[in-house]
Amino acid sequence: MSQEALAFDAEVDRSYISGIEREAFNPTVDLLEKLVEALSIDVGELFNVPRGAAAKPNP
Repeated sequence: MSQEALAFDAEVDRSYISGIEREAFNPTVDLLEKLVEALSIDVGELFNVPRGAAAKPNP
């Protein structure tokens, strides 16, 4: 999913999504709720850390 699509679905600015990916911004709980709804995932999935030698996902 593109930043633009996620931003549109979560009703936030694309630059804010970019800032979250770059770890420049910390999302609020309200925004996390919007993001998980837009992504159709459980909030816990946002906090999963890859195991062992698994590569870090590309932003």
